[in-house]
Amino acid sequence: MKALELACLLLIIVPQVVLGTHDVYIVTMEGEPVVSYRGGVEGFPATAIDLDEDMEITSEAVTSYSLHLRRYHDKLLDSLLVEGTYEKLYSYHHLINGFAVHMSPLQAEFLRKAPGVKHVERDMKIQKLTTHTPQFLGLPTGVWPTGGGFDRAGEDVVIGFVDSGIYPQHPSFSAHKTDPYGPVPHYKGKCEMDPVTRRSFCNGKIVGAQHFAKAAIAAGAFNPDVDFASPLDGDGHGSHTAAIAAGNNGIPVRMHGHEFGKASGMAPRARIAVYKVLYRLFGGYVSDVVAAIDQAVQDGVDILNLSVGPNSPPTATRTTFLNPFDAALLSAVKAGVFVAQAAGNGGPFPKTLVSFSPWITTVAAGVDDRRYKNHLVLGNGKLLPGLGVSPATHENKSFSLISAADALLGSSATKYSALDCQRPELLNKRKIQGKILLCGYSFNYISGTASIKKVSETARSLGAAGFIVAVENSYPGTKFDPVPVSMPGILITDVSRTKDLIDYYNSSTIRDWAGRATTFQATAAIADGLAPTLYNSAPQVALFSSRGPDVKDFSFQDADVLKPDILAPGNLIWAAWAPNGTDEANYAGEGFAMVSGTSMAAPHIAGIAALIKQKNPKWSPSAIKSALMTTSNTLDKGSHPLRAQQYSTSEIMTLTRATPFDYGSGAVNPKAALDPGLVLDATHQDYITFLCSIPDVEHSEVSNITGSTCSSSSKVQQRPYDLNIPSITISQLRGTQTVKRTVTSVAAEAETYTIMTRMSPEIALEVSPPALTVLPGASREITATLTARSVTGTYSFGEITMKGDRGHLVRIPVVAMGFK
Repeated sequence: MKALELACLLLIIVPQVVLGTHDVYIVTMEGEPVVSYRGGVEGFPATAIDLDEDMEITSEAVTSYSLHLRRYHDKLLDSLLVEGTYEKLYSYHHLINGFAVHMSPLQAEFLRKAPGVKHVERDMKIQKLTTHTPQFLGLPTGVWPTGGGFDRAGEDVVIGFVDSGIYPQHPSFSAHKTDPYGPVPHYKGKCEMDPVTRRSFCNGKIVGAQHFAKAAIAAGAFNPDVDFASPLDGDGHGSHTAAIAAGNNGIPVRMHGHEFGKASGMAPRARIAVYKVLYRLFGGYVSDVVAAIDQAVQDGVDILNLSVGPNSPPTATRTTFLNPFDAALLSAVKAGVFVAQAAGNGGPFPKTLVSFSPWITTVAAGVDDRRYKNHLVLGNGKLLPGLGVSPATHENKSFSLISAADALLGSSATKYSALDCQRPELLNKRKIQGKILLCGYSFNYISGTASIKKVSETARSLGAAGFIVAVENSYPGTKFDPVPVSMPGILITDVSRTKDLIDYYNSSTIRDWAGRATTFQATAAIADGLAPTLYNSAPQVALFSSRGPDVKDFSFQDADVLKPDILAPGNLIWAAWAPNGTDEANYAGEGFAMVSGTSMAAPHIAGIAALIKQKNPKWSPSAIKSALMTTSNTLDKGSHPLRAQQYSTSEIMTLTRATPFDYGSGAVNPKAALDPGLVLDATHQDYITFLCSIPDVEHSEVSNITGSTCSSSSKVQQRPYDLNIPSITISQLRGTQTVKRTVTSVAAEAETYTIMTRMSPEIALEVSPPALTVLPGASREITATLTARSVTGTYSFGEITMKGDRGHLVRIPVVAMGFK
């Protein structure tokens, strides 16, 4: 801490600056944070712990060292900057040693040069990234019984949700209809009070609830009237993700008088700890997220779910893996916390991931076997497929069609976009009553200012027999989801089918000399779309799910790390919703929502990780990650290779054979993950060595951001793809390379494994030894030799399969691109 003493001797007068020019900056300092401090500062004993120990966060050693770091930060700022010209927002002391401060760019430059300061980075924004999926994943019969049944699945495991908060009154989070929840001794988080009701957000099921908004407030983005200065979910997103991972079992999903099954989380007995960082209109800020992560780990969560991510790779460091956000998560993993993060929703295009680092479990989104489809039967006999979770038209009869364009009231209606049926006051009720209203799909639906729910309300208020929303123009990247509605309704998404519909309508409508419709002879019937259809061609990789390769820097150079890591359901997921939520206009005011995104996939993995943690409480986060990856499936329910939704050249969705850049190791298999046989483990030091081995990354940069030092020989001894993770990725395979992996037995008995390989012909893949026996708790090493046979400019894919004589099957995906 001598650097601090030097810094305190400095007196730098920074001119008074206009507050409007300020930004939020994250500063990292010399000195170890609590989780890795092993002593060395006089008067402060070591606080670092080994993975198999529990840190006592209220101990005198942790409390005093945390206070010491906070004072260190305050003294530095007081010595360098003029009081009143800056605002310190957070002190980070548990996972990283640093702070967040609202100051001017000029002050940031002064701080960068100060003794004791290692790194200064301007804050950046982050973005958001079930009734059937437990059955689809085999949890009720294959997994929950091993943990004592659904009423004990995830018992005493705490999942932290860094998201948009929670709606605590929802039955998915109720503690009233279950066995009483006792205290969780290892969790020390606090519960904020609702400022309106003066009631705690916690109830036994929810064990912690806090909100973080200092950076958002400093940036001028926070509006307390709509963003709620509390853990209350004003968005819907946070309640949805929490329910997917840990919502109560058997909660009826009712909407518009229909029941769509019973909802359950993956680990229905797990506890929920809420760390709100996302807000309605602007998303969130990294410095608030880092504060939430720091607090969550300090509180004692076991699992972290992050359905959030940056808008792009970080620009201030030479590699995507080095930034305060990922560094905090690296320390979280060091503290024994498993981290699941959404891959991003930038698919199907390559290099769209927003989760980069190997210590994070990056989750891609899959389409499960349930599809909601519907169809429209025209009076001319044509059948048009579409989307609509709705009842059929009355007695399955046909009704006359009327276009919104033919039902406008007066010329003033042209001032508004009346054709998307969002404003019933612009349409003639007398003309529409008893007919099916035909509406257009405008860009307003994409921007979120129009919704199918509002069309349904418009049609009902005008006495229509039903409604049709027809897409006339292709909007690349648009994702069409079926929306539950209370009356007959359907969305026609195929532009060619819309043309058939409009041609039929126009040819059957009689008009006067001025073009006004006088007689409506076109008819149609809307079928019943309430019941889903189950398919064997599942799972598939969802169109929107971000794809690899992983990138190692802001120039999008390929990394030697496979991402995403794993595939989990993320399409049309039913789960709890906040009735005041604004994230999805179609579910405003509802208690449940069926939405899609990798945000929905990540909590599936967080919940399943909780089940593994319950069974194996001493496993490291990397062991849990390995168990999930090595046991995953690359075949669908019909025993065919997994396929990925993709765009054709004409921007029509098609299916192609999926690769590890789509699904990582494969689709999650919870039952197998509970008993993987072997795991590939990695320590905190292994991750530091990985960072130190990345070409063009200075060792000082690793030290500045992680607080850990590189050995002088790191770059000679290690290559990034030598990290002991359950995948092998070589982005530039020149000639022949050998890669070693160490497997550790977590089985109860010795097992002999036969090792086989499969690889595209452009790359030769050999593994030795061809077979090995591993004793319980013991480790063995395997060596993979890859040789580039030809240079194609594209990646080749394969895998190493280890088949045990006691039934275990371990798969390690292999990805490489050959170069001369």
